[in-house]
Amino acid sequence: MPTRKVFEDDDEYPAGDRWEALAWEVPKSDEYPTGLKYSFQYLGPADEEILRYDNANDAHGVGRHHRHYRGAVDGIEFEGLRSHIEQFLSEVEEIHEQEFA
Repeated sequence: MPTRKVFEDDDEYPAGDRWEALAWEVPKSDEYPTGLKYSFQYLGPADEEILRYDNANDAHGVGRHHRHYRGAVDGIEFEGLRSHIEQFLSEVEEIHEQEFA
């Protein structure tokens, strides 16, 4: 099965902070047992990474599904693409309201 993009979206706030989210359907493997590869990121006005959700690898020892927040990395539960995107966007909104609104 070839790789197929299944989700892509982004948005930018007036303050210059922005988010982007991508997800691909990939062949199921040891690396991607769900058959899904994703990366969602939230960047500040100077393009500094604030928040990222991804499943690129478990190099951090916290599990395949993890979130990066200002340099810290924590494992997170994955209950499906839709709920993961909703969780990410909820967190983006909260950070935006606290720091840039």
